[in-house]
Amino acid sequence: MTSAMPPSTKSKVLIVDDDHYTRTLLDRLIGKSADVRLAADGAEARKLFTAEDFNLVLMDQRLPADNGIELLREFRARRPRLVSILMTGYADVREAVAAVREGVFDYLNKPFEDLETLEAVIGKALELDRAYREIDDLRARLGDGTPAVIGRSPAMEQMLGQVRQVAGLDTTVLLEGESGTGKDVVAKLIHAWSPRAAKPFMEVNCGALPESLLESLLFGYEKGAFTGASVASAGYFEKANGGNLFLDEIADMSPKLQSNLLRVLQDHQCMRIGSTQPRQADFRLICATNRALAGEVKAGRFREDLFYRINVVAVRLPPLRERAGDVILLATHFLEHFNAKFGKSCGPLTPAAVRMLEAAQWPGNVRELQHCIERAVALHPGGPIDTMHLCPGDVPPAVGAAQSETTSGPAAYEEARALFERDYLKCILDAAGGNVSEAARLSGIPRQNLYVRMKRWGVVTDQ
Repeated sequence: MTSAMPPSTKSKVLIVDDDHYTRTLLDRLIGKSADVRLAADGAEARKLFTAEDFNLVLMDQRLPADNGIELLREFRARRPRLVSILMTGYADVREAVAAVREGVFDYLNKPFEDLETLEAVIGKALELDRAYREIDDLRARLGDGTPAVIGRSPAMEQMLGQVRQVAGLDTTVLLEGESGTGKDVVAKLIHAWSPRAAKPFMEVNCGALPESLLESLLFGYEKGAFTGASVASAGYFEKANGGNLFLDEIADMSPKLQSNLLRVLQDHQCMRIGSTQPRQADFRLICATNRALAGEVKAGRFREDLFYRINVVAVRLPPLRERAGDVILLATHFLEHFNAKFGKSCGPLTPAAVRMLEAAQWPGNVRELQHCIERAVALHPGGPIDTMHLCPGDVPPAVGAAQSETTSGPAAYEEARALFERDYLKCILDAAGGNVSEAARLSGIPRQNLYVRMKRWGVVTDQ
């Protein structure tokens, strides 16, 4: 995707502090990489904020005639997603909590003892602002309904460059990548950028259907072709005529259907089940797999001739762990999406949450990150998202709830785990409106396993 602010443009930073030394220090620290404006009081800060669009505001808590938190609240009323850092020479826990509740990105104590850490915090704050702006830019450019492929890492730029090249060519495309990397979204993007965009886009997951059902779905059938075929039905080969057909997880297709697909690709014709009349099959094929098809060929599970037929142009989708810089961009996008979906106001991500998300390995890739943010928004009443609200692994980092129910110090591990699991199941079920299937989707736990755990801990359901 293209950034809302070109990489060559410096970020604009407003520093508001009545201490000349602090203003000078921050100006020298970030002035080479950012366009800095300095204000010694609230009145000057208001003028500058009105005149310019700042990517970051560093605000002193105690100003000559203003309160830093109140001034930031005033600024955020005009720019709801303003990224800010509050600074103070008078450390106060209550002020820190109030700042976080106001959506301040971080709360720093003066004097600054570690300039490297300070510089890193400022860098993360600017990264969050870039994420907000890139998402806004993306939404503006995708007003025509083009699928959103979010990412600015070198790995994604390289992949998208390949997609742009191949989208306009009427040739078969093979998308390779781990589960959760977004192969279905890229397939839709190829369709949107292709000369066939005005024609149908048909999509089917070969691994989700039994052979007989997949065959009838692809080829269609005539009335009376089998029990239950009360009317004739066109298959996806016909429905995709003139457009694009996306076969996801093609490695799971049975040998019989592999043979039938090869014949369709060779003859550009298909035949409904129960018919002897060939029909036109003019579509561009897009395939996807999370397995190495060359290995499947060697193992005898995939036809070699079909492999060569579909492996014309292969595009590899990088896993999330190879997409440096994309995690927070994606997390911010999902955070806004689920805030809108659930009618909530959760966020922003705290620096600790940012570090946690960036450090996670994400074996489930973008899909796992999406579910992580969805759970956080579903279970959080509102306000900043911190590490306690995130669970990129199987077990969220939250034992505090268990400890709060004990009176004799920290609970034993098994007791704490049991208390946490019980409370977590209650929360996830409430968030799902009492629907176990929806709770299973939100939690990422298979429905049957979730139901067993609910029964074990006595969580009341209507199932």
